[in-house]
Parts: sequence; structure tokens; C-alpha cells
Amino acid sequence: MLFVVAGGCASLASAGETVDYLREVKPLLHEKCGACHGAVRQKSGLRLDAGQFIHRGGEDGAAITPGNAAASTLLKRLTAAAAESLMPPEGEGKPLTADEIDLLRRWIDAGAPFPADEPIPADPREHWSFQPVVRPALPAVKQADWIRTPLDTFIAAQLDEQRLTPAPEANRATLLRRVYLDLIGMPPTREQLRAFLADDSPTAYERIVDQLLERPEYGERWGRHWMDVWRYCDWHGSGNEIRYSQRHIWRWRDWIVRSLNADKGYDRMIVEMLAGDEIAPDDPDVVAATGFLGRNWYKFDRNVWMRELVEHTAVGFLGTTLKCARCHDHKFDPISQEEYYRFRAFFEPHHVRVDRVSAATEFESFVDAGPVLKDAVSRVYDKTLDAPTFLFERGDDRYPQRDRALSPGVPQALRGAAIDIQPVSLPLASYAPMLRPAMLAELTSLADKKVTAAEQAWHAAPTDAVMVKRLELARGERRSLAARIAADVAMHVDHAPPERVAELAKIAARAEREAALIDAETKLLEAEAALAALKSVQPQDEKSQQALAAAEKTLAAARQTHQTAQTNLVKTDVVYTPLGEVYPATSTGRRLALARWIADPRNPRTARVAVNQIWLRHFGHPLVGTVADFGLRSKMPTHPELLDWLSAEFVEHGWSMKHLHRLLVMSATYRQSSTFTAGNSGASSPELAQNRWWNRMDSRRLEAEAVRDSVLFIGGALDGTIGGREIPYAQESTVPRRSLYLQTAPNRQAQLLAVFDVASTEECYDRKPSVIPQQSLALLNSSLTANASRQVAARLATLSDAEFTIAAFESVLSREPTGAELARCAEFLQTQARWFADTKPSATLPAAATPPVIANPTLRARENLILVLFNHNDFVTVR
Repeated sequence: MLFVVAGGCASLASAGETVDYLREVKPLLHEKCGACHGAVRQKSGLRLDAGQFIHRGGEDGAAITPGNAAASTLLKRLTAAAAESLMPPEGEGKPLTADEIDLLRRWIDAGAPFPADEPIPADPREHWSFQPVVRPALPAVKQADWIRTPLDTFIAAQLDEQRLTPAPEANRATLLRRVYLDLIGMPPTREQLRAFLADDSPTAYERIVDQLLERPEYGERWGRHWMDVWRYCDWHGSGNEIRYSQRHIWRWRDWIVRSLNADKGYDRMIVEMLAGDEIAPDDPDVVAATGFLGRNWYKFDRNVWMRELVEHTAVGFLGTTLKCARCHDHKFDPISQEEYYRFRAFFEPHHVRVDRVSAATEFESFVDAGPVLKDAVSRVYDKTLDAPTFLFERGDDRYPQRDRALSPGVPQALRGAAIDIQPVSLPLASYAPMLRPAMLAELTSLADKKVTAAEQAWHAAPTDAVMVKRLELARGERRSLAARIAADVAMHVDHAPPERVAELAKIAARAEREAALIDAETKLLEAEAALAALKSVQPQDEKSQQALAAAEKTLAAARQTHQTAQTNLVKTDVVYTPLGEVYPATSTGRRLALARWIADPRNPRTARVAVNQIWLRHFGHPLVGTVADFGLRSKMPTHPELLDWLSAEFVEHGWSMKHLHRLLVMSATYRQSSTFTAGNSGASSPELAQNRWWNRMDSRRLEAEAVRDSVLFIGGALDGTIGGREIPYAQESTVPRRSLYLQTAPNRQAQLLAVFDVASTEECYDRKPSVIPQQSLALLNSSLTANASRQVAARLATLSDAEFTIAAFESVLSREPTGAELARCAEFLQTQARWFADTKPSATLPAAATPPVIANPTLRARENLILVLFNHNDFVTVR
């Protein structure tokens, strides 16, 4: 190999054998200096990513003096004593160690040799994932008769190149179970299995696919997948004090399910999650989508909240590790630290809030959380329209660069559409939700009903002073409400002149003080009556004495409140209680601009990232192995043309996920068997073992939620109700709803789901399933499987043992037993029945199971067989 040295060429031996430029020097300079002196950025005009550039130097002259390390500027800067001269700069990387400095010194002293044919590093902006999506032509293939959908041509072309043949099509029972679990997260019933096997129509499978995509369970199944990617997390904190996420965040979960069932375009879903309050501000169903943003809320540190939001928005939608540019320029991707904070600026003005669903919504009070609305819409809005964004030195929020506020912007390397930020004027329903006509009508109706109820109570006891006062109070509160409505409407709806607003505010303030006085008088009468009633019975025991003391304390407080209300009545100010908070009537439009840029077909990442996620969940492993990182450190797509063809197809069909699902599951690639065959088992390469070429389907472990849901479904206990607030995780065995409705948060996850690797709420772009003994133990001892076993056994009670075994396999595993399995099960049933006949009922299924243990040994043996099938590998595996 020829090496270039100062003054000419030399052999590797003459260049100095003690230092290997390619193996030692080049990687070191890339790690320590690449971010500032590489293909993307060349501070002071200096590049250190190739030998010829190192020798060329920069704007300040030569970086090295070949043959004389001591005179080389590069070594001087790397060993400088003054912090302002030292490289890398403080906060942008660790200084070089003594050994690393010595390595560079010896290399320079040897003439700083480098290979004459050293390739010049490409501009990272030319990386495939930064390029626009262009639909490639379908390749010509030899195995044309295998093709079912266009995606198969890309798979077949690679198989031809590798001299591989695809696996045979999976048997119909396996294929049916696979597509059921993939699309709705539950297996087919025994009846559905038999009907499909009996249908020899060439369109039978296609009809099944169409039916499954129209079932409401599809939205729940794929909603859970996207909840992984978007980091869905129910509120949590200390006791009832919320510290993370938002109460009522479940409305975002329900929005995801509804959107998927309606086949809402993925691009529209992005826009609604990032800017639902700007694109449809008066639609609470759309605004609930902004739970994507509210989920990142953190009570104690806004910068932590913003960091989570910025970094996971970039990963979830763009496959961009923006977090690597928070403290310094990205070490690998062409993203600067300033671009990180410009991206943050899109979110800077926003905050979280909850809007009432109804005027009648009640509060629940907690010692550690105060009054909390029982039902509301959790959402975001732009609170501080002019909130500045500053770059934090070294990512430390204690050191913001306050001399320069940053405007919103996106990484230039991602190109795409131009950012167009336009302020959004909001409707009344958004900036003053309590002043919506429907809300005002409901408030008035509630006040009227209260007056009517008080009148009825007074008619029943017209001489009761308390009843008289309660009627007076209901009427006073009705007058106060009307006055407050008039004042609020004048100010925020009619935008009346200031003098008119002041006049109405004064009336509202007076009416509210009058109502407060009547309320105080009412409570005083009630307290006096309660105390008199207790004294009339002359209490003697300790409990009665305590009640008497409490009543006297209540009366004292009522008298004080009454005195305060009398004092307040003479006031003449215009201060009254508004019906609700009024928010800014304009939103910045920043998030809407960002959302439209992300969802624009010209964005090089968005469609590719989504397609990769969908492919992963159908085929077991993704086209791009690093699902959360499409940057320079990402793995190359196994089939880049296929990824781009699917991405283009996705966009051109309105970003329809159902279209993409149909295309994937109808393909010959998807229909393959997951078993090795003679045509593809001979090769031993890692790529073949990892199924890189998709010459078979992957067998994969069923996700935690699908395991639990399938148990409930097979046992006939599953409650198909869709939506609603989260179910306490501790009720996983007693509330038979689908698992995505169970509460999920750090330290708040159902035990059965946790043992089967339920998604982490911190980050879960690709679940990593485990295979551990505890999973089998969990299924064996769970009351869910025990109950399901009993229900299935009871449902098949009239069948003979052989018929029962076949039906049991079809019900639980969606297949018939083999001959060997049939014989083994016959022996098992006989042995178990004899054992149960001679054993007391206490030795049976888990104690938590219901209904109670029955005495019939045959039925109990059958229950045990079903329980064994729930523990079969085929039950927790998608073949």
C-alpha cells in the first residue's frame, strides 16, 4: 500500500510502522474533532476527516508540520493550558488523553502518512435518509409466478440475487391466526376458523382482511402499537398529586383508536397531535389529540418537559436523534446545537390546561392534589405568545445565551417544505370555553333546576326558616349567575365599551356579594339548627360529646363567615368571579407550521419512519434496523427501494394505514411459512439466520396486551366496550376490558403485562421480547387463564374426549392437534380424571379462579388440558 507523506510517497514500512493511520488516527480525529472539522462543518476552514485536508490546513495556516509534531498547531491546541485555546472546547467533548496525544505526536513525527487512495468522506447531507422519497420502478424478477402484490417484486429481486427461494405459503389455519392477531390482536373463533378452512374461494383470504380492517378492534390493536411509539402514559406522581403527564390523557388514547378506525390520514393525525388546538380549536375531539404534547408535562421543571417533547417528537415522527445536539453540535448527523433550540422554539409558547366537558361536571377533592375535575379534556394552548427561546451553553439551562433569542426553525439537512408560520385567530369556544353558548345554557339550566328544587322543598315545609333561606339562596345564586354571564359576555364576546363593561362588572360584583351573604345566612341557620338538635337529646357518651363539640365549632365558623359577608356587602368595587379562565384569543401558529412541515410529502423522513414501524409489526423485524434513528449511524435499509416504494405508495394513497396494511398482508411475502425449508435451510450465514432477505416469515412472541386479551376473548369474558378513562392497573384480573385501557405509567403496570414485556412509557420504539420461566408461571397461575379454561371446557362439555381435544386446540391454538398430540392428550385426560376422582377438590386450579371447583373429575381434567394449551408455545407465538 502506498502512503502519502510530506514531500512524496513511501511504503507503509518507511512511513513508520508504530502508528496505523486508518485504524488509530482517523477514528480518533473523527471522534474528537469530527463535529467541528468534518464534512458538514469546517470551523476556521479546517477539515480533519481525511489526510489530504489535514495536510492542507485551514484559514489560519498549516495544522501540522509533518516530521515535527512539536511545531504543529494541531498538537499545540490539543494540549493548550488556557481553556480558551484548548481543543475540543469545554463542553464539546473530553480532552485527549496522554496516550492519544502521544499517538498523534508519533504519527506527525513520522511524516503524517495517509493512504494515497483514501476516499474523501461524503457530505452527510447526501445520506439516503436526507434524500426525497422517489418511487422506484418495479424490478424484473425470475420468480414472477410468486408475486401477489408489487412489494413482492422487491423481495423476489433480492432472493434472486442471493439465489434463494421463498418459503411455501403458510397453511391456511396458521395464516388466518396470523392475520387475525396482526390486525385485531385476537385469534379467530373456532367457528371462524372452520368457516375459512371450508371456503375454497380464491378471494376468501382477501375478504377476511377487509372484514378485519373494518372491525373496531383494529383501532384498538394498532392504537396500542402507536401508543408505544408516541409514549402514551397515564398521569402519575405522588399519591393523587400529578407530577407527570396529564389527567384525562385517556381522551388522547381514544382519539388514536377512533382515528385509526376511521382511517384518518397519518399526515392529518400528525397535525392534530401537534396542533389540534390551532387546526380545529373548537372541536374537543380533535383538541384531545394534543395529549401527545401534554403527555410530556413535568411539574417541577419546564426544561425537562420541553426536552422530552422536542427529542421524542423528532424521534417519533422523523427518526432523528435531535437529543444529541442539545449540548453541542451533533457528532454524527448534520444538525447544529442552534438547530436543536430552533426546533424547541416551535413549542416554547405552549402550556397545558383542562377544559370542562360539561357545566355539571363535579370535582373530587384530594388532600395532596386539591379539587380535580372528574371529567375534562386535557389539551394544550399557546399561553405566552412572545416566549423567547435561548440556546443553553453546553445544554445547561443555568446558562442561557440571553443576548440572542432564537426563532423557530428545522434542521436544514432535512430539507422538505418551507416553514410558514402564521398566527391563528381562535374562536370563542377555544379562548373562553366557559362562555360557549351551549355551556351558558347548561349553567343557566342547572341554576333554574336548583331554584325549582328549592321551591318544591319550601312548599313541603313553608314555615321552615331553613327552607325559606335555601329558596332565597337558590334565587340569589341564579341572579348572580345571570349578572356574571352578562359581564363576561360584554367583555369577551361583545367587546363592549369599557364603561359598559365596568357597569356590568359592578352589577355582577354586587349580585355575587348578595348571594354570598344569603349563603352565609343559610349556613348559619343550618349550624344553629344542627346544634340545637344535638343539645335537645342531652348527649352523655363520648361520641355524642364529640359531635356536640364539632357542631359548636361549625357554628362559630358560620358566624365568622356571616360577619365577613356582611362586611363585604357594603363594598362598591367591580371585582367578581368570572365564569372561567379566559385564554389568549390568538395562537402563534408555530406548532401548526411545524406539523405541516413534518406531514408534507416532501419531508424525506416522515413516511419512511411510519412505513418502517408498520412493517416491523407485521413482519417481526424492520426494513431499517434502527427504528428510532435514521441518521448516519443508522443501519442501511435491507431493501431501500422497497422502503421508498412503500413510502411513496403510502403518501399517494392519502397516508392511509389501512391501504398499507392491506398491501402488506395480501403479499406473498407475508403469506410465507415461518419454518425453514429445504430451499433455504442450507445456508448458514448470519443474514439468512436473521431472515434478512425475508425468504420466510418470522415467528415472533405475541405482545403482552394480546396475550391477556386473547385469554379473555377465548374464555368468552372479554368486554368489548371501546374507550373511557383508564382502569386501575390492579384490576387487571377483575375488569375484563382490553389491555390498552389498563392504567400504564412507571411503577403502575399490570403484573401479567409486565412479565410479558409491556411497553415502557419512557421510550419504546421497538419492543424487545424476552423468553423467561416467569411467563409460563404467570399463565399457569393466573385467575384469568383458570377462568377461561373453565369457560372453554364448559362450552365443549358435550363432546367426546377426542372431539373435545380437537375443539380445544382449535379454540386456543387455532389449529387441529397432530396425531401424536391427540394421543398424548387422550392419555392426559384419562390420567387426570382418575387422579381427580381420588383427590380432594382443594388440589385444583388456582384459588382465585371462579366459578368454584366442580366435582366432575372428567370436566376438571378437561379444564386442566385447556390450561396446558394456554401455556403452549403456540399460544404466545405468532407463526
